[in-house]
Amino acid sequence: MWQTMASAPTKRTEVVGAAVGDKVYVVGGFSEPSLSNLMNLAVSDTVEEYDPSTNRWATKAPLPIGLHHAGAASVGDRLYIIGGFTKSLFSVWQPVASVYMYNPEADSWAERAPMPTKRGALAVVQLGGKLFAIGGYDGTGNSGAVEVYDPATDSWTAKASLPTPRDHLAAAAVGMRIYAIGGRLNRDYGRNLSIVEAYDPVADRWSQVANLPTARSGITAAVVQETIYVFGGEAPEGTFRTTEAYSLGIDRWQTMAPMPTGRHGLASATVNGHVYVLSGGPRPGGSFSNVNEMFVPPSAQGQEMGTDRKWGQATFLRQEMGTGYFSG
Repeated sequence: MWQTMASAPTKRTEVVGAAVGDKVYVVGGFSEPSLSNLMNLAVSDTVEEYDPSTNRWATKAPLPIGLHHAGAASVGDRLYIIGGFTKSLFSVWQPVASVYMYNPEADSWAERAPMPTKRGALAVVQLGGKLFAIGGYDGTGNSGAVEVYDPATDSWTAKASLPTPRDHLAAAAVGMRIYAIGGRLNRDYGRNLSIVEAYDPVADRWSQVANLPTARSGITAAVVQETIYVFGGEAPEGTFRTTEAYSLGIDRWQTMAPMPTGRHGLASATVNGHVYVLSGGPRPGGSFSNVNEMFVPPSAQGQEMGTDRKWGQATFLRQEMGTGYFSG
């Protein structure tokens, strides 16, 4: 089930986003080109905060530098923006290794220890209080780097490389595993991937699981009750409205109700079992939106109806296959 919420103040694409507590933050990306941002080649340092409880937005302290195709995740009450691309002379594709930490209470940014490997269009996910920076593009080709940041010590550790180096991928953590999902080869959305690889941090080992049904990149992923939801993306033929859900217990994907607005370069964040899917380009390449659409998964709908159904179990699949939650 989808619902349209209050639009963000600015139209952007190639943003990142994450929830800190019960607020959602949308950071960086490209803004619509204008005279005011011509010098920055439209690379954005904008930070906007969304409050789902009031359905209102507020503009916050900007990033120290404009970034697009960065990674974002939160640990505790702090938001971290990792890597990405920035402007360098007349190019907007300069990869960086920077790490910026945002304190919502103080509305301030602080620089932290950089990644060992500069890269943009990477995926960043939190597991066990640490941040995993996965894959991306280093300026010459795809990186398989997997580097882990520990906020407690402000330090990085290298881990087993991603078996399929790629960029514009998504990542999600469920239980004690991290899933690297989809993406593309060497920034070419004509070379989209459906591969999904799972990482075991205890064994420091990757393995392949069921492929994403729709090969796509420029996607975003969110988790609700141990189910991974993947939204949007782009390909030469257009942007995707596609929503697909992965249940790790049965290693299976299902197609869910499509997004009202197909987009790539979008962000998502989960608050109270609802996923907010934000901004992004409605057409392949340079296009912009301030769309804010809320997805309520079947599991959350079941809770709201006072049931105890569990998505991801075979019994739940049997109950729900005919209810219209699945679009195909």
